[in-house]
Amino acid sequence: MEVKELQDFATQVRRDILRMVHKVNSGHPGGSLGCTEFFTALYQEIMEHDVDFNMDGKDEDVFFLSNGHISPIFYSVLARSGYFPVEELSTFRLIDSRLQGHPTTHEGLPGIRIASGSLGQGMSVALGVAQAKKLNKDSHLVYSLHGDGELQEGQNWEAIMYAAGNGVDNIISTVDLNGQQIDGSTDKVLPMGNLRAKFEAFGWDVMEIKNGNDLQQVIDGLKEAKNRTGKGKPVCILMHTVMGHGVDFMMHTHAWHGKAPNDEQLEKALSQNPETLGDY
Repeated sequence: MEVKELQDFATQVRRDILRMVHKVNSGHPGGSLGCTEFFTALYQEIMEHDVDFNMDGKDEDVFFLSNGHISPIFYSVLARSGYFPVEELSTFRLIDSRLQGHPTTHEGLPGIRIASGSLGQGMSVALGVAQAKKLNKDSHLVYSLHGDGELQEGQNWEAIMYAAGNGVDNIISTVDLNGQQIDGSTDKVLPMGNLRAKFEAFGWDVMEIKNGNDLQQVIDGLKEAKNRTGKGKPVCILMHTVMGHGVDFMMHTHAWHGKAPNDEQLEKALSQNPETLGDY
C-alpha cells in the first residue's frame, strides 16, 4: 500500500477504536490510539502473515500483544486485514462475543494466539515461539509489543535476560513508550530510568523510533529492525508515542487509559478522524 492508503487505514482504525469503547462504555482507548501507526505498519506493510489463520504460525511471521488491554486496536486491525468480518467489531465486550476486553483463545478468534490479560507475560511466550521457529528451521520472525508501564513487572526482565543469554535473534520486541499508565505517569508511579541502557546491559540490540505516531518513521524503523535480526542478539525497538494520539482531548494524559468517551466526546473525536474505509 502507498503511505496515503496506510494513513487512511489508520484513520479508519481510530474510528473503530472510538466507536467500540463508546458503545459498551468500557475499554482502553488511550494506548490503542497511540499504537495505531505501529499496528497499521506491522500488519499492512511489514509482517509476512496469512489471514487463513493457523494457530501454530508455521512458515509465517507471528505477533504477540503483551499489553492486552489495548485489544480495540488489535481487533480492528485484524478485522480490517481480513482475519474476521469487520461487522464483528460491533460485538466488542458483549456477553458471548469473541472480542473480549482482553484477548483470549477459547473463543477461537483468528489472529489471537495467546490470552494476554495479565501484564508481563508476553515476552516469555514470544521467546518460546521464537525458539520453536529455530528448532523447526523456520526463518520467519516473531514480533511482540509491550507497554512501558508493563516493564515494571519482574517477569519481563527474566525473559529479557534469557533472550540474550540464549541468542534468540529472530525476535523483535517493541516497547510503547508513552510515559503513561493507569494511575499516572510512569515516572511518578515507578521510574524505570534509562531503558535503552538497561536493554543493552542485558545484551539486546536496541534502536529507537523517535515518533511512533509518524507512519513512515514506524515503517522505516521496523524495516531496520528486520535487518538487524539473525545476528546473534534479540532486537528491541523503543517506540515513543503519545497516548490518545489523533484525538486532541485524549492526548498526553493517563485519564483516557481506560475510559470511554460519552456521546458528545465521541462526535468530537470522530470529527477529527473522518471516515475513510467505511464504518462497521
